[in-house]
Amino acid sequence: MPKRKDLESIMIIGAGPIVIGQACEFDYSGTQACKALKEEGIRVILINSNPATIMTDPNLADATYIEPITLETVEHIIRKEQPDAILPTMGGQTALNITLKLYDEGVLSRFNVELIGASKEAIEKAENRELFRDAMTRIGIESPKSAMASNISEARKAIKEIGLPVIIRPAFTMGGAGGGIINNFHDIDEKCSNGLSASPVSQILIDESLIGWKEFEMEVIRDRADNTMIICSIENVDPMGVHTGDSITVAPALTLTDREYQVMRNLSMEVLREIGVETGGSNVQWAVNPEDGRMVIIEMNPRVSRSSALASKATGFPIAKIATKLAIGYTLDELKNDITKSTPASFEPTIDYVVTKIPRFTFEKFPNTPNELSTSMKSVGEVMAIGTSFCESFQKALSALETGLSGLEEYDFETHSEEAIKNSIKLQTPDRIFKIAEAMRRGIKVSDLAKITGFDKWFLEQIFSIIKVEETIIKRGVPDEPEFLQRIKSMGFTDKRLADLTGTREEEISKKRESLSVVPVFKSVDTCAGEFKSHTPYMYSTYKVNTANQYANEINASSKDKVIILGGGPNRIGQGIEFDYCCCHACFALSASGYETIMINCNPETVSTDFDTSDRLYFEPVTVESVMNIVLSEARNGSLKGVIVQLGGQTPLKIAKSLQSKGIKILGTSPAEIDNSEDRYLFKKLLKNLSLRQPNNTIANNREEALHNADKVGFPLVIRPSYVLGGRAMEVIFNKSQLENYIGKAIHISGQNPVLLDSYLQNAIELDVDAVSDQEEVWVAGIMEHIEEAGVHSGDSACCIPPHSLKPKLIIEIKKQSRKLALSLNVLGLINIQFAVKNNKIYVLEVNPRASRTVPFVSKSIGYPIVALASRVMMGEKLRNINIPNKDPAYFCVKEAVLPFDRFPGTDTLLGPEMKSTGEVMGIASTFEEAFLKSQLAANIKLPKKGSVFISIKDSDKTQSAIEMAKIISELGFGIFATKGTKEFLDKNCVSCNFVSKVGEGTPNIVDEIKNGKVTLVFNTTEGFKAISDSKAIRATALAAKIPYYTTLAGSNAAIKAMKRELHGLSQLEPIQNF
Repeated sequence: MPKRKDLESIMIIGAGPIVIGQACEFDYSGTQACKALKEEGIRVILINSNPATIMTDPNLADATYIEPITLETVEHIIRKEQPDAILPTMGGQTALNITLKLYDEGVLSRFNVELIGASKEAIEKAENRELFRDAMTRIGIESPKSAMASNISEARKAIKEIGLPVIIRPAFTMGGAGGGIINNFHDIDEKCSNGLSASPVSQILIDESLIGWKEFEMEVIRDRADNTMIICSIENVDPMGVHTGDSITVAPALTLTDREYQVMRNLSMEVLREIGVETGGSNVQWAVNPEDGRMVIIEMNPRVSRSSALASKATGFPIAKIATKLAIGYTLDELKNDITKSTPASFEPTIDYVVTKIPRFTFEKFPNTPNELSTSMKSVGEVMAIGTSFCESFQKALSALETGLSGLEEYDFETHSEEAIKNSIKLQTPDRIFKIAEAMRRGIKVSDLAKITGFDKWFLEQIFSIIKVEETIIKRGVPDEPEFLQRIKSMGFTDKRLADLTGTREEEISKKRESLSVVPVFKSVDTCAGEFKSHTPYMYSTYKVNTANQYANEINASSKDKVIILGGGPNRIGQGIEFDYCCCHACFALSASGYETIMINCNPETVSTDFDTSDRLYFEPVTVESVMNIVLSEARNGSLKGVIVQLGGQTPLKIAKSLQSKGIKILGTSPAEIDNSEDRYLFKKLLKNLSLRQPNNTIANNREEALHNADKVGFPLVIRPSYVLGGRAMEVIFNKSQLENYIGKAIHISGQNPVLLDSYLQNAIELDVDAVSDQEEVWVAGIMEHIEEAGVHSGDSACCIPPHSLKPKLIIEIKKQSRKLALSLNVLGLINIQFAVKNNKIYVLEVNPRASRTVPFVSKSIGYPIVALASRVMMGEKLRNINIPNKDPAYFCVKEAVLPFDRFPGTDTLLGPEMKSTGEVMGIASTFEEAFLKSQLAANIKLPKKGSVFISIKDSDKTQSAIEMAKIISELGFGIFATKGTKEFLDKNCVSCNFVSKVGEGTPNIVDEIKNGKVTLVFNTTEGFKAISDSKAIRATALAAKIPYYTTLAGSNAAIKAMKRELHGLSQLEPIQNF
């Protein structure tokens, strides 16, 4: 079937902000969809609220709306743009859910908009748990014993019939949000209530427990002609009970027999036919009982899923792109395979290697939450590695995680008791695989470990084979025989791991390996196991070769000048999609300038690891060993101009010095200058020479120094380790006893680097500046004013471009100081500077001569890709020779952080200097108030239109600004609850309010009133260790009740202004191409 001629314009709905369960894999799929439609001459209308995405770049779609993904907003855009169709399958659950609302509200029929990619019936049949179960029964596929519930009473009845334990799955959600395992009757009400609350349709599926079963996924694609094929099979290493996003997974499935695979393959295709998916990709999940082979279906997603990105990167088959083409009428046999360029897309991919995905967790950011894994996803990112065996790809993936690992390292049980070790292994924690390996080292049998963990024996035997080789290495040392060393390296042992096992240095191992000519070969990911020539250079390394007759490298390098760009590795809090955005733009800009661009990264979720972003992609760990192997291979053809390290966050910066010491040219700001900005003594000296002001500060190398030097700085102070991202382990310290309790943690995380102690500037305005320098001139691209005052991490604070409260004279001075700093540090490329303003005095807080997480937001705000400019500058171009816009935007842009507290029960929601957000959204409007309102709507913060506001503010916030805020609250018709001190302050200033007790001062107290539904908004600012601790219950109750809460006066003020503005409705919406 040829492409449909009646579709001239199509709307794509994005996934919104990065959240746990719905991350940047949907930027990858959305970007592919936009490109696929534009390739066909179709006008693309895009709505997404996330500025950090490539898909929201103005050149990807024809009309790009960075707006809240709400019913009102999307309807407004449909009315304005009049699209012929809407493609909802590229934006995760967000896009599906809003599309169903548009359908049900009659918006699509009213404006004659067709639903393509998945029909309404198919979406509902897959997403409605009851309809799905009935559909599976019709085609003879068994589902777990289950029942639907829409309230607690129904849930109790269903659980009684099914029997404990059970698994809760909320309908129309992602990442297991609100789900969990119920093991006892005591937990029923709480866990079912959480599930009902998480579901947008207040519906949960209650399944019989499949804990310990094996879990598999099939990525399936189907067209209107019923051409159906399996793109990839995926197997969870962890048994059922751990969300698939939190499990180690492999592709292809490794423990199925050929017969079992064929049965699962055929049934997966039948599932798509029954559900009615006929123009795109789907993900079908299965569970198999290892005892008797009973197979049941868990669920299917009638859209591109999280696993689709992994399957695409694992096979090289661009699922999102092909699914988009199918949605506009093509069939698989009419489309070419982009990798081979000779075979049709209807050829089922074949792979002759093993792919391992390992999730990345950041439980350290949420210290009060147990690190146990369950059916509710908690990982914030993942890595993927490719090897010719499970052991090779598994150990490569471990070394790519950036948690200090070099492979399957030792684990300290802190006990010799075998019973205690076995009990520890029963817990489903992120470090469980290391516990299993250590148990093997302690002599516990594979068969015993299989019973304890539910892991398939095959995987345990593979791990045991690694342990056996370890023992040989420890006894014999690194072998002198090339063939033996080659075999060891082919099991994924890094040079660093071999050095650790033999008590030597990594450099010694590398030299020995190279002297023996034991080097990796690079193979291509080609979708066809080498049966056809690959035209898209997508590479991985392996040591599994025949040393007598080595396979040739499959690198097809040109003679052009080359640039290597190092990616950011796995997403984590503090280093996310923003840095991938920067790497992508460097590829685009330098490829356009005639360079051959080479990307090295290991994150399967990202656009940077798409097959067509760079001229050549290496899916490898971003480590010194991996990068040097690639450099040596690439040096055989063409001229390598250097390596860019300043775009991928701390990941490439950490290895920049080592690369430079090996003779590799680092493009942009030198590692020495980057170090100078982190060295507190040198930086202090620089600021003094420049006559720039900074908060009183000092450093400490140990506990005694910290306690002694703290008196010089004074309390409150901010303590932080050096050389970290995301404010890791930063804390506001109010007194000496709190410092004594905390200093050990900061010193441990800082390692060999000093701990920094800074005076805490209370009630200061914090600013971020992004600029580009060519070492002669500096262009200040954007100045962002934080809405929360200084002390809240910049990644968690809402911020605004242009500054909404600073005077022009102050802005001019900030630009002047930014230029001074960039030139003094010899910055070549990007620089981010953080300032604080207090009593009209400017303080320099921090300088980072690298890309920052604010770069995408600034680029979208000013309408100019600043990374593209910085990349050209790094290659020697001068700013004066580049046409750069020199005007401030005539509208306000507000970035708001999106926080994952609902995934981490027990964590205090108070914002502070350590970053905790997973993503961000953006609001654009002609006034600050409306831009802030849009940012709240986009972050799913629903400001109330009636009810009562709770106000409890610290003494330093009892200002004229607080009085004005309270008066506006009253004018808007809200009641006010206030605690004793705040009530006295408001009474004195003629603001009527009702007294409410603090927690612990009697009942009913503020927590009771929130639970009773009397409070619809919380403003709670606090300081001091005790006050923060005492008010934690308020914040936790507000979070559980989904009541908006603000913990700074500035944030509270902005919210009230936004509520006032919301009374007038949203103004005209415009695509960013019009700005």
